[in-house]
Amino acid sequence: SKKKGLSLEEKRTRMMEIFFESKDVFQLKDIEKIAPKSKGIAPMTVKEVLQSLVDDNMVDCERVGTSNYYWAFPSKALHARKHKLEELQKQVSDAKQRKLSLEKAVEKAKVGREDT
Repeated sequence: SKKKGLSLEEKRTRMMEIFFESKDVFQLKDIEKIAPKSKGIAPMTVKEVLQSLVDDNMVDCERVGTSNYYWAFPSKALHARKHKLEELQKQVSDAKQRKLSLEKAVEKAKVGREDT
């Protein structure tokens, strides 16, 4: 049987494990060495996976001099999830308010429009 490669989501999860387990700051070359050995992420895809995590604000990246440094701490992930949850709860309450006001508008519109 042919060995199936990891999906992008699996690679992203494993890459996040590297950051969360070490709680350290890395340069790209460090991650390119660690990821294939410890997490089985193909060396050619490490940079692409890391960039997708940076684009989604799951990993922080800062340029210092000529080097880029990457890091992500578990507390940031927790904070991001809490923020997303609050955002979604606000959307739900806004939608409920809108539904109520629309139902009231429907009731008002029905007045004086009996079926004939």
